Amino acid sequence: MQNAAFATFSFDVRNKRGELVNQRLEKLEKKIGYKFQNKQLLTQAMTHSSYTNEHKVAKNFNNERLEFLGDAVLELVSSEFLFQTYTEYPEGEMTKLRASMVCEPTLALCAKDISLGSFLLLGKGEEATGGRDRDSVTSDAMEALIGAIYLDGGFASAKEFINQFVLNDIENKRLFYDSKTILQEIVQKNFDELLTYELLEEKGPDHDKLFRVQAMIGNKRQGIGTGRTKKAAQQMAAYQTILKLRQDGNACI
Repeated sequence: MQNAAFATFSFDVRNKRGELVNQRLEKLEKKIGYKFQNKQLLTQAMTHSSYTNEHKVAKNFNNERLEFLGDAVLELVSSEFLFQTYTEYPEGEMTKLRASMVCEPTLALCAKDISLGSFLLLGKGEEATGGRDRDSVTSDAMEALIGAIYLDGGFASAKEFINQFVLNDIENKRLFYDSKTILQEIVQKNFDELLTYELLEEKGPDHDKLFRVQAMIGNKRQGIGTGRTKKAAQQMAAYQTILKLRQDGNACI
C-alpha cells in the first residue's frame, strides 16, 4: 500500500514540451496497453532519484523501491518462461539465458522500444547529461514499471506486460546480448582475418561521454555502434555487423 504522504507531492508540472506530466503519462499507458487504477504508482515508477533530490522530496518517492520489486517479478516470470519454453536446457543454460534477458543492456533495449526514457521525470543535472538515454536509468525504470504494474494489477498483469515487452523476440535479444562473442565465432569460422574495433569518435565531458565505434574484419569496415562506454559501443557495432553479415549470407554459426 502506498504511503498516503505521497499524495502531498504534486506532480502536476509541465515537462519541456509544455505538457502536463499526468497527460504525458496517459500516452505511456496507451503505448503499453495498460491503464493504471492508481496513477501515483505510474508516476512514481517514472520518477528518478535526481528529480526527488532536486525537489527536496523524500527518497522513498522515487522509483528505486519499485525497481527492487520489479526485478524480483521479472526474474520469476522469465524463469517460468524459460522452464516451459526450453524444455531441453539444463539449469546452467537456463541461468545463462535468463541473465542475458534481464541484464541492463537488454532491458534498456526493451525500454527504447517503448520510448520509456521520454516519460521520465529527471533532475536538471541528469537531464543535461543524457539521463533519458542512459542504459542504467532506462533499465531501472523498466523494472520499476513492472513493479508498479504488479502492485496495481497483480501478477497476471505484470506477467502479460513482461511477455509482451521483455520476452518477445528472445532470439534477437539474445543475439544482441552475446553479440561480441557470436561475432568472434562467426569471424573465426568464416574469415581468415582478425576482428577488431576502431574508435571513430569520442565526445562529451567525462561524466557524459559518447563513444562511436566501428567493427572491422581485416581492413573491411563493418557495423557502427554508439554507446556511453566503449564496451557498449562495441557491443552495438558487433550486433549491427552480425545483422549485416546475415543479410549478406556470410554469417554461418
